[in-house]
Amino acid sequence: MNSFRRFFIFPALGLALLSTGCAPLISNLQGASPAAAVQPAATPSPVPSAGLAPAPSQETPQDSLTRLETASLPNVAAAVASTRPAVVSIYTQTLSPQRFFDPVPREGAGSGVVIDREGHVLTNNHVVEGARSLRVVLPDGRSFDDVELVGRDPRTDLAVLRIQGADLPVAPLGSSSALQIGEWVIAIGNALGLEGGPTVTAGVVSALGRGITTDTGCTLYDLIQTDAAINPGNSGGPLLNLRGEVVGIDTAIAGQGTGIGFAISINQARPIVQQLIERGKVREPWMGVKIATVTPGIASQLRLSIKEGVAIVEVVPQTPAAAAGLRAGDVIVGLNGDKVATTAKLIAAIQPREPGDQITLSIVRDGRELSTALRLAESPRTCD
Repeated sequence: MNSFRRFFIFPALGLALLSTGCAPLISNLQGASPAAAVQPAATPSPVPSAGLAPAPSQETPQDSLTRLETASLPNVAAAVASTRPAVVSIYTQTLSPQRFFDPVPREGAGSGVVIDREGHVLTNNHVVEGARSLRVVLPDGRSFDDVELVGRDPRTDLAVLRIQGADLPVAPLGSSSALQIGEWVIAIGNALGLEGGPTVTAGVVSALGRGITTDTGCTLYDLIQTDAAINPGNSGGPLLNLRGEVVGIDTAIAGQGTGIGFAISINQARPIVQQLIERGKVREPWMGVKIATVTPGIASQLRLSIKEGVAIVEVVPQTPAAAAGLRAGDVIVGLNGDKVATTAKLIAAIQPREPGDQITLSIVRDGRELSTALRLAESPRTCD
């Protein structure tokens, strides 16, 4: 059976990480009734009017459908043709602990994407975590068993592998900051571990800047939400724009909804990937808080007096935030005099800094704006 982990979105929404276990089961969809034919509404005959030109010929319903399809639906074939060759299938073997018995070998499947000529493959941490062996397969049929785990980062759910081969296809990296809600995107990945190479689906950007908290306690920020069909096995696969550029890395789906998937934005992933390639690990500054962009729902739930900013959901004990006196329910509205309205902007303002740097936060507490100094620490890379 398929096996995938569950976690939650703030405040509480079941989600599933997208690596899959062995032997996927596929529901039989036979027997579905065909869609009923669409009947056009009756059109009254035009009434003749002296001195007016005759009415133009009416467009048939089929003509209308054809025109709408060609005008509004994108052609994703060119983007897929250029990037799909660089989307890999990743097969893992782990040991699953058993109570009172020896661990049992377990196979899993996920996805990844080749990002440079040196053979670096970007994927999710949860795809490769705990793997005793790794196998990477390209769509052209080439298989690599001697796979190097360059580095992985549980806190951001990213990992980098390396394969060695001639003329490796490479996917171009785009910019997620240019994405717009409603823009068409393409998901490619090893869905359900099916044979025949990566599966392609398309949809739109449903929302930007989402944040979810995993069952390990890690919170992922600045995610792209999409309704492109994403399935177990897609984890680590790319989310593309219509130019075939990687704008995100698919990572999760909502277990209690339909058409709600999430991808790590490529702009959020770039500095993590660079550190993993250069040093095999990640070193980032950290305040010690769990945060969420203020929305009307969050403002109501936390009874906030402010409608814009970054709400502190939790303060981790014995961290810089705790030492600075920050509390759950505080809303961060500025950093070093610059306005902060979203989690993405707060993270972007903190990420370039070094552990040990001091920052000044502007916060709103009980309707009053306060200022507090905080010295950043080095972020732990696990979420236990």
